[in-house]
Amino acid sequence: MKYLIIGNSAAAVGAVEAIRRNDKGNPITIISDEPHHVYSRPLISYLLAGHTKKDKMYYRDENFYKENNVETVFNKKVTGVDTKKKQVIIEGQGARGKGQLIDYDRLLIATGGTPFVPPIKGKDRKNVYTFTKWSDAEEIIKISKKVQKAVVIGAGMIGLKAIEGLNAIGIDVTVVELAPEVLSRALDRDASRIVQRKMEEAGVEVITNNEVVEITGKGNIATGVVLRDKKKIKCDLVIVAIGVIPNIGFIKDSGIKINRGVVVDERMETNVKGVYAAGDVAEALNMLTNEKMPIPIWPLAYRQGGIAGDNMSGGSLVYKGGFPMNSIEFPGVPTISIGIIEPRGEGYESIIKNDAANGNYKRIIIKNERLVGAILVGDDVDRAGILTGLIKEQTPVTAFKDKLLDRNFGFVHTSREHRREKLEKPI
Repeated sequence: MKYLIIGNSAAAVGAVEAIRRNDKGNPITIISDEPHHVYSRPLISYLLAGHTKKDKMYYRDENFYKENNVETVFNKKVTGVDTKKKQVIIEGQGARGKGQLIDYDRLLIATGGTPFVPPIKGKDRKNVYTFTKWSDAEEIIKISKKVQKAVVIGAGMIGLKAIEGLNAIGIDVTVVELAPEVLSRALDRDASRIVQRKMEEAGVEVITNNEVVEITGKGNIATGVVLRDKKKIKCDLVIVAIGVIPNIGFIKDSGIKINRGVVVDERMETNVKGVYAAGDVAEALNMLTNEKMPIPIWPLAYRQGGIAGDNMSGGSLVYKGGFPMNSIEFPGVPTISIGIIEPRGEGYESIIKNDAANGNYKRIIIKNERLVGAILVGDDVDRAGILTGLIKEQTPVTAFKDKLLDRNFGFVHTSREHRREKLEKPI
C-alpha cells in the first residue's frame, strides 16, 4: 500500500498520524510546493512582527517525518493527477517530457487554499505580495527596513493579520476594503464598527466601499495605487489579502468532482475510490446549515485529515460536520465569531449586548431553541469556549437564554439536564 499526500499542513499531519495508528509500515509520501517542515500558518503575522522566531513556527517537532516513516518531496508543484493510472504528476523533467510521476494506492488532496488575486492592473510589479505562506512573510521582512508606507487590499481575516504584522514593525498602513465594513464576513455591522474604530486609533487608515483598480510604479517596482474613485495613494509595499479559494486547479481534468472545492462524503472520500480530500480544499458538511462548503479553519483541517487518514488505512471514522469559527486580536481588541453570523430566512432570534463605548459587544443567535451563532468582541471573548460547545452539541438553551449575555455566563447557568449529561458522560 502506497499512501500519497499532496500538501503539508494541518490536514496532512492529521492524516499521517491517523494512518500510523492503523498501519505502522507501509510508505507515506508527502508532496509540498514549499521548502518547509510542517508549520503553523497562523503564525506568519507573528513572524513578520518579530513576536516569534523561525524555530517556533513548526507544528510538529523536527523528527515528525522520520518517526512516522514519511518521505517528503519539497519545493515541487503538482501539475496533474491521473486517477486511472493512479499517478500524480509533478513539475520537473520526467519520461517523455511530461513531468515526474509518483504512483499511489491511496491519495489525499490536502492542498489548502490559494490567494485570490483579481486582475488588477500592475499586480505583477515587484513589492506586491499575498500573505498566506511563510515565504510571503520572509519576502516582506527582507524589504521592510526600506518600507515606510503599505497598502493592504482587503480587510478580512488575512488582511488584518497582515496589518497586525506591519503595524508592529512601524510601517504606516492604509487598508482598502470593497465591503462597507471591515471583517464583513466574520462580524456584523456593529461589531465591525468597534474593530474599525480601534484600527484607526492604532494609526491605520481604513477606506471602505472602495477598491484598488491599479498598482502604479516606477519601472517594475510598485510605488502606489489608484482607487476606483480616482484617489491615489503612494506606498512602498502592496499586500493583496482579499481571501483564498480552494487550490484545485491541478485536478480539473482528473475526473474528481469539484464544486467550490473538492466534494467529499462523510469519510472524506471523493467520487473516485481511493482518493480523499481534507482541509481548506475540501467541500465538507457544515453541520449548522446542512450544506457542503469549504470552511478554512485550522482545527477542522486537522480533524478532516485524521478522518481521511483513518479511512485510507482501513478505518471507519465518519465526519459529522463542522462550522465556521474566526478569531483575531488586533488592534488590542479580541474578536471571535462562531457559526451562523448572517441569519437568512425565518426562525432566527438575536439577543445583543452592545457596549461600543468600551469596545465590548456580544450577539447570540438562536434557532429552534438551539444556539447557532455568536459574535464576541472585547471582554466577552472568554465565554467563547462554552458557547462553541453549546453550538456543537446543539443543546437546547431556552431554559437559560436570559443568562447567555451575562459577563460571567458559564456551565453553572446551563440546565440541570445538561450539567448532568456532561458530568455523567464517559471520559
